[in-house]
Amino acid sequence: MVTRSGDRGETGLADGQRLAKPHISIELLGELDELNARLGSLAVAVADETEWLAFVREQQQAVFDLGGFVAMGAMAETGQLPELDRLDAWIEAANHDLPPLREFILPGGTEAMARAHLARTGTRRAERLAWAWCKEGEGGCAQLATYLNRLSDAWFVFARLLDRDGEHTVYWRGASPDGDAVD
Repeated sequence: MVTRSGDRGETGLADGQRLAKPHISIELLGELDELNARLGSLAVAVADETEWLAFVREQQQAVFDLGGFVAMGAMAETGQLPELDRLDAWIEAANHDLPPLREFILPGGTEAMARAHLARTGTRRAERLAWAWCKEGEGGCAQLATYLNRLSDAWFVFARLLDRDGEHTVYWRGASPDGDAVD
């Protein structure tokens, strides 16, 4: 649908507010939209893995809900935000079977791992903007920003899960999967 209502550099929220496109609320909506597109790209990369695809799709829904919360403006209610407890439980369960980290991991490895890291960095960017949005005094903002913080952690764990045996993991400074430096 084309409304042309944004042709003068403003856009509207659900509560009727008209905001300049560079307004922090609109910037945050754009970051969440971009993050959702990154998650769509990740979903394509893991489409053959039902378990992974289900998690990615669940988080796409959650990110859309976060955007909906921002788009509601003064009509937003914290009850429409995704549940942090559910995400925390997933991270804890997923991290349980992974070996402890002995070295920093560089983004990459496989296409799916690289896309998970792009999701992680996009989530961090949205989180930083969400915290700036909080400084504008928006209600419920801390819950939204905290969810994004935890979601970025989840994408790091997700990337590691995609390579449990460490065969494709790229370690900083050339360390091998067992933590020994490689010459």
